[in-house]
Amino acid sequence: MTKYNNRRFYSLNDYFKETFNEKIFKVSLDGGFTCPNRDGKVAHGGCIFCSDAGSGDFAGNRKKSITEQIDEQLEFMKDKVKDSKVIAYFQNFTNTYGDVDYLRKIYYEALNHPKVLGLAIGTRPDCIDDDVLLLLKEINETYFFWLELGLQTVDDKVAKLINRGYNLDVYLETSKRLKENNIKFVTHMIIGLPNEERENILKTAECIIASGAWGIKIHSLHIIRGTRLEKLYNEIKFKIFTLEEYVEMVVTILKSLPENMVVHRVTGDGKKEEVIEPLWSLNKRKVLNEIEKELKKRENI
Repeated sequence: MTKYNNRRFYSLNDYFKETFNEKIFKVSLDGGFTCPNRDGKVAHGGCIFCSDAGSGDFAGNRKKSITEQIDEQLEFMKDKVKDSKVIAYFQNFTNTYGDVDYLRKIYYEALNHPKVLGLAIGTRPDCIDDDVLLLLKEINETYFFWLELGLQTVDDKVAKLINRGYNLDVYLETSKRLKENNIKFVTHMIIGLPNEERENILKTAECIIASGAWGIKIHSLHIIRGTRLEKLYNEIKFKIFTLEEYVEMVVTILKSLPENMVVHRVTGDGKKEEVIEPLWSLNKRKVLNEIEKELKKRENI
C-alpha cells in the first residue's frame, strides 16, 4: 500500500491510483429495485432514514435502460472522465433483491459498456441467497468487482428502531460467505443514529474490521425531510452530533483501521433542500478539511 497526499488512511482514490495508475470515477445506477423492508417481506416503510428515493438520491433514472443511464452520466461527467473508464455502481435500494436472471441481465449490460471497468453493487446482507452468490462469484472471477453491505450499527436494538430488518448475525454469516468466495465487500456504518452511544459506534467499526471487509464507508446521519426519522426527531429530539464530535469519532475510527482497509467515504452527501439536520454536513469540503486537520493533529501528539 502507498500513502498519497500525506493522508493517514487508505482512500478509494489511493487504491485506484495504485491499482490502475489513474483516477477512476463511478456512475450511479438505478436497477429498478425495492427492499424487503419496504415491500412487506421483512417490514414496511424501509429504513427510517431513507427517503422515498432510497439511498440513491444521485443515481440514474430507473425509467431508462442501464446503458442509457451510463451514457447520460458519462455525458454529465465528460469533463472529469475524459478517456478514463468508470465503475458501474448499482446504488439505489437493494440491488441483489430480484430474480437472478434479471440480475444477470442488468449486471452484464453494465459490464458490456465500453467505458465500464468494473462493477459495484449495493445491497443488504439478508439478500444474498445461493443463486445470487453464484452469480456474484462468476462476475468476481472475470471482472473488477466489489459488493456493498449496509450494516449501519451492531446494536440490534438501534437496528430495530431504524427498521433495518435483520440482526447482526446475518451480517456476520454473509461476510463469512463472501470471504470464503474471495468477494471483496465494503461495509457501511452511520455515526449519529438515535440512542446510539459512543461505545457501540466504536464496536460497529471493530465488527467491520473483524469481519474481513475490504473497505468501509462512514456516513454522518442525515435527517431528511419527509422521512420517518424526521418524525422521530420531532417527537424525541434525539442527540445530533456536532461537527467537532463527528470529526473526533471519524478520526478515532480511521486510526483503528488496518493499513490495507480501503476507506470509501468519511462523510455523507445529501440534497441541500432536503437535509434538516445536521446542517454542517452540507459543507462537505469543510467536514473533510476538519477530518484532515484532526488526523494531522493526532500525528503530532
